[in-house]
Amino acid sequence: MIFAPLYFANQCVNNCLYCGFRKDNHQVDRKKLSQQEIRNEVEALEREGHKRLLVLTGEAPITDLDYVVESIKTAYDVETENGGEIRRINAEIAPLSTEDFKKLKQSEIGTYTCFQETYNRKQYAKLHPSGPKSNYEWRLSVMDRAQKAGIDDVGIGALFGLYDYKFDVIGMLLHAEYLDQKYGVGPHTVSVPRLNPALGTPLDEVPYPVSDSDFRKLVAVLRLAVPYTGMILSTRESTEMRNELFEHGVSQISAGSRTTPGGYEKKEKNKEELAQFSLHDLRPIDEIISGIAEAGYIPSFCTACYRLGRTGKDFMDLAKPGKIQEFCRPNAMLTFKEYLEDYGTAASRKHGKECLTELMERLENDNPKLAENIAEKLDAIAEGKHDLYL
Repeated sequence: MIFAPLYFANQCVNNCLYCGFRKDNHQVDRKKLSQQEIRNEVEALEREGHKRLLVLTGEAPITDLDYVVESIKTAYDVETENGGEIRRINAEIAPLSTEDFKKLKQSEIGTYTCFQETYNRKQYAKLHPSGPKSNYEWRLSVMDRAQKAGIDDVGIGALFGLYDYKFDVIGMLLHAEYLDQKYGVGPHTVSVPRLNPALGTPLDEVPYPVSDSDFRKLVAVLRLAVPYTGMILSTRESTEMRNELFEHGVSQISAGSRTTPGGYEKKEKNKEELAQFSLHDLRPIDEIISGIAEAGYIPSFCTACYRLGRTGKDFMDLAKPGKIQEFCRPNAMLTFKEYLEDYGTAASRKHGKECLTELMERLENDNPKLAENIAEKLDAIAEGKHDLYL
């Protein structure tokens, strides 16, 4: 699954010791995107082929919930040539009250994501000395309020390197188990970022470094323990590590990312003076897509489940026994074909054609009736149709 992060602003009242957006960081240039600037950003993303966004912002009065909701609407309303549109927006913003989550739900977001950062209370207090984020319990209970407000797809995560990775893996697993037992809905996604340096932060080094070997292990453990969840890996990691971790269970990645407000329209590299953290995989989206297909995986831009009501418990009823793949693979084929037709380069089209041909052969053997349906839709996409799904 392919997505892009879209930062609305980098103002923040919190003082997290590891984050470039922290209040006391006077080396960062503060910026809040206007609605026109958001339109420009989304247009740039759509023209690269993106259909799925994760929207983020710092926690500050200047970027209150009304601003976030308006900005999400603006992003959804943008349309460009070749059927360019954003079909799903997920949100990673500061914890809200139940009433505010109800307002956020009306903006038609997909998944709400919030990282606990570290599950160790003492280390959490040390790293978050002031601001609303310093309240450990308010952050830990955020998914309860989201669920009560009707947001039934939620994503959890820890920032590995802030504390002993074994402790935080166990914390994530207990968090996932709690959500599953209380609401019948485990985390829709689990994120596994490693701490990267950021300009203007007091941390001279990672408090608890996670080696590549241990990182591979923790990804594999999480995949085995929570097999139904989507596992997200960002461009914090190198190209080589991202490619390798597909084999260990990663299923969703960001592509062509910028962690700077306004970075897509200007087509500039991640500017340190605006960024939340540094990036390592700086490849453009088409190069990433081509590499995924060449490695034998299928890039997907699918948004079907959200629009057909396969969310929350309904999604879990399909995902836990593995039945969701009956929808995921065909829909991935359709969205990948659409990307190749509208945005693909010679390289991605070459590897994409090989990938789709192989998948079609397998589908014909496994389910001839479904294969016939998908073949018809693939032909329709080649003729200019858009947004076909099961």
